[in-house]
Amino acid sequence: MATRRTSSNVDIAAALQRTANQFRGLNTNDPASWPPVPRYVLCAAVAALVVVALWFVWLSSVNDELDAERGKETALRADYQTKVAQAVNLDLLKKQREQVQQYVTLLEKQLPSKAEMDALLSDINQAGLGRSLQFELFRPGQVVVRDYYAELPIAVKVAGRYHDMGAFVADVANLSRIVTLNNLSIEPQKEGGGLTMDATARTYRYLDPEEQAAQKRAAAQAIKK
Repeated sequence: MATRRTSSNVDIAAALQRTANQFRGLNTNDPASWPPVPRYVLCAAVAALVVVALWFVWLSSVNDELDAERGKETALRADYQTKVAQAVNLDLLKKQREQVQQYVTLLEKQLPSKAEMDALLSDINQAGLGRSLQFELFRPGQVVVRDYYAELPIAVKVAGRYHDMGAFVADVANLSRIVTLNNLSIEPQKEGGGLTMDATARTYRYLDPEEQAAQKRAAAQAIKK
């Protein structure tokens, strides 16, 4: 029995020695010439490194996806909370919408149509004459077409007393249509002791269907360019 154990120990030691000898004097520039055991160990080490590298790359991409999904979750939660708040206040929002529509309708009624512009100009003129003012200039300018309305500037120059001018400005402000007075300038007259007021009155009207269609075509052409 002792002889067999000794022989077995000698065989194992010899095998370990032979294996260790295979790792000696290896040419690192030519792994193909290595003995079998070092080659197998190198292959196993390279395979392990590749697996580890791929594992970390996969984990990195998964982590990025996880962060992206967390960001989406946050955005969805915020959107959900917003929609819940809107659903809770839906009746109130409907009432506010109706109020806004009524206000817009009221403003639109204060804008004359193209056919009503002459009557509005006559109202402005009558407001000055009704306050005993003398019109030295009342000249409508070039119509400026905006996106949803048209603007008409009117050069106005009147002569009279200070209080009459103030009453005229108040009358213009109280017209049923929107009229604004801009660039006001009041100077004493050289003769007569009165005052002269220069101003630019601006009134607005809504666009008729043809003008709206023309504006839409112009906007579409501008986008194409």
